[in-house]
Amino acid sequence: MKQKIAVLGPGSWGTALAQVLAENGHDVRIWGNVEEQIDEINQFHTNKRYLPDLVLPESIKGTKTMEECIDQVDAVLFVVPTKAMRSVAKEFTALCKNQPLIIHASKGLEQGTHKRISEVLMEEIPADKRKGVVVLSGPSHAEEVAVHDITTITAASEVLENAEYVQNLFMNNYFRIYTNEDVVGVETGAALKNIIALGAGAIHGLGFGDNAKAAIMTRGLAEISRLGVAMGANPLTFIGLSGVGDLIVTCTSVHSRNWRAGNLLGEGHDLDEVLENMGMIVEGVSTTKAAYELAEQMNIEMPITEAIYQVLYEKKDVKQAAKDIMLRDGKTENEF
Repeated sequence: MKQKIAVLGPGSWGTALAQVLAENGHDVRIWGNVEEQIDEINQFHTNKRYLPDLVLPESIKGTKTMEECIDQVDAVLFVVPTKAMRSVAKEFTALCKNQPLIIHASKGLEQGTHKRISEVLMEEIPADKRKGVVVLSGPSHAEEVAVHDITTITAASEVLENAEYVQNLFMNNYFRIYTNEDVVGVETGAALKNIIALGAGAIHGLGFGDNAKAAIMTRGLAEISRLGVAMGANPLTFIGLSGVGDLIVTCTSVHSRNWRAGNLLGEGHDLDEVLENMGMIVEGVSTTKAAYELAEQMNIEMPITEAIYQVLYEKKDVKQAAKDIMLRDGKTENEF
C-alpha cells in the first residue's frame, strides 16, 4: 500500500533510502537545510555532492521547510548526523500535527549523555506525536544501494509490528530487511563499529596486512559485544547483520568514511587535516569519545577503543598505540 514518507536529511544515506522508497511506489519527500541542494533535487533529480552518478526518481519531492515535508505523513525517516539529532527532533515535535511512525537510520552515541539515538528521539518526541520508533541499520553503503547492489539490513523495534511495517516499506529485489526486537544491540553495534573501522583503516595506513585486519575486527567485535551486553543487548545480535555484518562492510571498504579517515591517520596525517579533507561527518570520531567515557563509567574493558581514543584526543602516536595493544597482558580469548 502506498505510504507518505518524510526523509529528514539529504546526505548520501538519506538520498539512497529515499530512492528505495520511491522505487517501491511510496510518496517520498526529502528535507534539508541547504536550499541549493533541494533545488537540485527538484530541478535535476540529482544530489551530486553525495551521490554524483545517481539520477533520482522524479517522484521524490525536495522541501525547504520541515513543516511541508512532515505534513500528514505516515512515517518520518531521520537520517541526520548524531550531533544534530536532538535539535532536529525538537523542531519536528514543534511542527508535527499527527502521529507518524518514527524511523532512524543514523549511527552513533550522543556526546555528553552517551545515549543511543532512539533514546534521544523518545526524549524529544512525545508519545502523542509518534506511533513508535524503529531503528534501520546494517551493512550498507549508500553508493552500492544507489546502483541496486544486493543489500540486507535490519529493522529493529521493541514492537514487532512496527519493525514489520518498515520491512514492508523497504523490501524489494535488491534491498532486503530482517526484523529484530533488540533495539539496544542493533544501535550499539551500529555505533561502535565505526570506532573499529577507524582502527582498521589505521592498520592499513600503517602498512600492516590481512592478519592485523582480521585481528582488529575480531577483537573489536568482542569489545562491541562486551559493552552492548552490559547495556542490555542480546549477544546474538552481534553475530548478525548489525553486528559482524556492519563491522565487515565498514572495516574493509573504501566507501567507508571511517575507514578512510583511519587510513589517513595511519599514514601520518593530523586529525584536523583528515576531518577537513573528508567533507562529510566521520561519526566514529565522536563515537570513540562517547564509548570511551561510557566504558570508563561502566567499568568495561575496551582496549582498542581506548587506544583509538588516545590517538584521536591525546595525540598518541598511531604506531605506538598499535604496539602497546600487542604488549598487553595475556588474556583468554573467551574472557567476557
